[in-house]
Amino acid sequence: MILNVKNLTHGFGDRAIFSDVSFRLLKGEHIGLIGANGEGKSTFMNIITGKLMPDEGTIEWAKHIRVGYLDQHAVLEKGMTIRDVLNSAFAYLFDMETAMNEMYEKMATADEEEMQYLMEETSTYQELLEHHDFYMIDAKVSEVGRALGLEDIGLDRDVTELSGGQRTKVLMAKLLLEKPDILLLDEPTNYLDESHIEWLKRYLNEYENAFILISHDIPFLNSVINIIYHMENQSLDRYPGDYDHFQEVYAAKKAQLEAAYRKQQQEISELNDFIARNKARVATRNMAMARKKKLDKMEVIELVKEKPKPEFNFKRGRTSGKLIFETKDLVIGYDEPLSRPLNISMERGEKIALVGANGIGKTTLLKSILGLVKPYSGEVELGDYQMIGYFEQESDPNNATTCIEEIWKEFPSWNQYEVRSALAKCGLTTKHIESQVRVLSGGEQAKVRLCKILNVETNILLLDEPTNHLDVDAKEELKRALREYKGTILLICHEPEFYQDIVTDVWNCQEWSTKI
Repeated sequence: MILNVKNLTHGFGDRAIFSDVSFRLLKGEHIGLIGANGEGKSTFMNIITGKLMPDEGTIEWAKHIRVGYLDQHAVLEKGMTIRDVLNSAFAYLFDMETAMNEMYEKMATADEEEMQYLMEETSTYQELLEHHDFYMIDAKVSEVGRALGLEDIGLDRDVTELSGGQRTKVLMAKLLLEKPDILLLDEPTNYLDESHIEWLKRYLNEYENAFILISHDIPFLNSVINIIYHMENQSLDRYPGDYDHFQEVYAAKKAQLEAAYRKQQQEISELNDFIARNKARVATRNMAMARKKKLDKMEVIELVKEKPKPEFNFKRGRTSGKLIFETKDLVIGYDEPLSRPLNISMERGEKIALVGANGIGKTTLLKSILGLVKPYSGEVELGDYQMIGYFEQESDPNNATTCIEEIWKEFPSWNQYEVRSALAKCGLTTKHIESQVRVLSGGEQAKVRLCKILNVETNILLLDEPTNHLDVDAKEELKRALREYKGTILLICHEPEFYQDIVTDVWNCQEWSTKI
């Protein structure tokens, strides 16, 4: 056994996350960790990696296990190139080579006995280096760099110049090169484009060691895992097989429990009725008491409270002008151009997906159209009567306001009931609504950002990766709402399963990027 978690209990304030949870990971298991937003998947990862101390319970790792965790908040230092970061995956081998070379130098002055020892040691080191393919590191770095699109960015680029998605790719490439005994991946596809997701899928399928994967991308999850752990209502349940099989078993279990609950409720009702009718009569009092004892001893079945399902309905504003935007020799970029001159336009009613690798400027293009970023050169002309709803990819990590305050800032005339019900409609519970935005999961934060857009009238939606972090129910509901939306949509997304039923056209931004 690689990992054994026993009787884990944990919470934040009065919000319980886990209650007496147990979990085990065996050699070679490929586990999908699933559950709705806010059920505690990332918290669980932080506990098993030691970043967070649980309130109760034990976490036991097997001895000499190397754990690799894709941490999207890892610090990359200025002055380090992508190649430096990737090579650092082999730091222990470079240290071994240095030690071996120092031994060779000592041989020049060694006596016979010391010489014998040094010969044996250097021979062992040499074997270890060859066993770990030390002399093929450059080829390995190039292979993984190419597969994740890092060679296109340039392996000698400073890591502090990279976009969020590119940084995540660098950290993932380093992790894969380290080949740990267990991989912990928290939503790895969020910042990958389609071709790189395909490569990662193949890599994980061939991965001999164990991994735990958190993902809301069901086709991806289904293609790489063989065990599901489902997190719901402070518990964690194990289901062998893929996600589709889990759904079947889960639905059957739920139906069974509901049938048993209905049967028991009927029995309870009949017992109570009998007791009420017979407890006062001397002749039947004993029978009534016997039934009362039976009732008291009964283990009452409780049904799990249904989580609030989100409801997304965009408010439609007045019709915009026919032209949404037109660019004239627009070059996007900050210190250097990210695109060749663009002459593109969009008309009312079109729904367009922007696709392509990370870091080529999809977000910068959206911001340049909105006027949030000045063009590198050229210009953007916007049409008339525009009511724009803009969904940003990430929240401010230092936002200390509560969800209620966050919505109140946008809608100061609302009363408390209106604020709470707007957030509840987005699938947030009372506990979430009263929490600070920064302590919520990525998916819950996305629902707060969506709440703002849903409650203003719009005729144009500009959405930057809205599916990142959203759980399955929220993603399905957002898809339905966007299909029904009568306005114009410009959408950045890396999930074809999500956008292909919504959009009228797909623009591949790689065709005009200077970064490819």
